[in-house]
Amino acid sequence: MSHDHESAALWEPSEQVVANARVTRYLHWLWDRGVLAESYQELWKWSVTEVDAFWSSIWDHFQVVGHRGDGPVRTGGPMPVDGLRWFPEARLNYAANALRRAATDPDATAVIFRSEAGGHRVLSNRELALHVAEIRAGLAELGVGKGDRVVAYVPNTPEALICFLATASLGAIWSSCSPDFGSSSVIDRFAQIEPKVLIAVDGYAYNDKRFDRTDEVREIEAALPTLAATVLIPYLDPASAPDGLRVGMSYADLPRPGHELAFEDVPFDHPLWVVYSSGTTGLPKPIVHGHGGVVLEHLKALSFHHDLGPGDVFFWYTTTGWMMWNYLIGGLMVGATVVLYDGVPGDLWKMAEENGITYLGVGAPYLISSRKLRRRPGEKYDLSRLRGIGSTGSPLPPEGFEWVYDAVGKDLLLGSFSGGTDLCTGFLGPSPLLPLHAGVIQCRGLGAKVESFGDDGKPVTDEVGELVITEPMPSMPVAFWNDPDGTRYRESYFDMYPGVWRHGDWIKIRPDGGCVIYGRSDSTLNRGGVRMGTADFYRVTEAFDEVADSLVIDTGRLGDEGRLILYVQLAEGAELTDDLVAALKRELRGALSPRHVPDEIHAVPGIPRTLSGKKLEIPVRKILLGTPIEQAANPDSMANPEVLTHFTPEK
Repeated sequence: MSHDHESAALWEPSEQVVANARVTRYLHWLWDRGVLAESYQELWKWSVTEVDAFWSSIWDHFQVVGHRGDGPVRTGGPMPVDGLRWFPEARLNYAANALRRAATDPDATAVIFRSEAGGHRVLSNRELALHVAEIRAGLAELGVGKGDRVVAYVPNTPEALICFLATASLGAIWSSCSPDFGSSSVIDRFAQIEPKVLIAVDGYAYNDKRFDRTDEVREIEAALPTLAATVLIPYLDPASAPDGLRVGMSYADLPRPGHELAFEDVPFDHPLWVVYSSGTTGLPKPIVHGHGGVVLEHLKALSFHHDLGPGDVFFWYTTTGWMMWNYLIGGLMVGATVVLYDGVPGDLWKMAEENGITYLGVGAPYLISSRKLRRRPGEKYDLSRLRGIGSTGSPLPPEGFEWVYDAVGKDLLLGSFSGGTDLCTGFLGPSPLLPLHAGVIQCRGLGAKVESFGDDGKPVTDEVGELVITEPMPSMPVAFWNDPDGTRYRESYFDMYPGVWRHGDWIKIRPDGGCVIYGRSDSTLNRGGVRMGTADFYRVTEAFDEVADSLVIDTGRLGDEGRLILYVQLAEGAELTDDLVAALKRELRGALSPRHVPDEIHAVPGIPRTLSGKKLEIPVRKILLGTPIEQAANPDSMANPEVLTHFTPEK
């Protein structure tokens, strides 16, 4: 069964939805300026053909806080790695755009914070700006200035957001990890960028357990000789003190009351933050994004694709170690209230009701597990304020789409969203102007010239090919840290097609512009010439009630068919019986092809995943082909490294 089996649309925009959509207002705004796009597809085509005019219009339409300059939209190129610069004369600051409503709407709610431990705080625009001004002055007193790095080992709390905005306001560079990361994993990231200040919590709570992290904080500090201060937040225990730290101080001593909020004007491509690629092997790649690129991209995506603005209450389940945190806080720029939550992803539907959430973002596995648990949140809770659901992290199968409209509500837009840390956005996603079909992402994002390349490196339609981006986007990395000649940057995205970004996913672009992602192109199953992404496979195996999670590996190499091995983590109480093995094989044969019946099926205690929840397909494949475990995967970047020993060539 194909992903995009034709069926009636699950959702179609009403005339009222189209009329009220923010992207419709933009269309009308463009008409007044002589751009006469009538439909989403016409608008998309203009945005990727007239690239300079499109991104310039985003600056003007949103009235970005800053100075645009009179110069060209871009110079050099064709891609950032080739010397492309966007808006070379512009000056701006991300934080000035995030906090602009402190002056115009000071009493509106900027932030709602909830934690599983019962924590609850609300900050108005004025209060948020005040806190940022105080922390900004404290960081400046520690010597933090333009270009310095401030790193944070913190959960998703108001302090994380405040410290980030204070850092950005100074023109300093932010980088964060979640406190569930082990110390060596954090050191692998932070040591690369030689920070001046470390902000860290003493511990955190998760799933009703308390985790003291003071030893980890000491280890991290010891590995960062460039630190001028380690600021300890007593999050787990209010009595925690920065004892035993070389340059320790308490967070309570950081704010400097009475200081005015100010913003350092920086160039468009001045580094805003460093985020990291998954780091499943080798050191994580430190990816640098610029102030201007993130401002323009997040304004566009949040406003025109998710349809967010003032009055919306925006939530995405994330930690500070995943790019969705950076994306979530962008909600401030469009005037939405952002909801920060620290804890286990329990009943997020209940949280949506309690906080009046209008847009609920989750990882696709959360929707899949809600369906398996036969939850019906639309009947259990009042979700009348909910207008949209975001799903990302991995492809959402058609059944997941259908469950949302059956069990949550018929009048909301399910926004399946696909992109990556690399661009800190999704370049495939929702649109309030288009119908939605099960298993299909509605459209390519505005300004994102996503194409599918066939084996000959030419664009194909309605066929599965390599996902590429053939025109630059402002939120592409300005650089990798410590990569002066761009070698690592080029190898990561541009080695296959010069001047074209290769993302590493299989994609089919339908004639109507809808898109289907088939999983990572470098962990593809290739059986007898039939290519298939792993997402198809998981859709079949994980529909079984007995299967909690699964991993499929094709050990084939050029000239060697290899073996197709399926690993299953069984649901509680289930056993891998001969009947279950036979049923799995029968279902895979019927749904995919006879060639996709596994040669072996093994039960394992867990499926290896990264800290951000991605399955470790490629490292396990390397292990099965003989690479030692310690070379194939970095245990510190994994959520459950102990399970790797169950994946060996003998298995």
